[in-house]
Amino acid sequence: MEIGAICNTITAVSAVLLILLILLQQRGASLGAGFGASGELFTERRGLEKSMFNTTVVIAFIFALSILATLIAG
Repeated sequence: MEIGAICNTITAVSAVLLILLILLQQRGASLGAGFGASGELFTERRGLEKSMFNTTVVIAFIFALSILATLIAG
């Protein structure tokens, strides 16, 4: 396989994983925040939520690197 095809595959797989991880995370704002209510509650991420957040950051980094590698590989 050539490098460009490998980079494209990594980009596609990381894009799908990134979409899934973002959709699985809990939202910080509740429904009332959309209508002007300020129900702000700041909590620290723990357990699975923290692991999912860290994984999302790593997958986003891999996604960005794979796009750059695809551009460089030409």
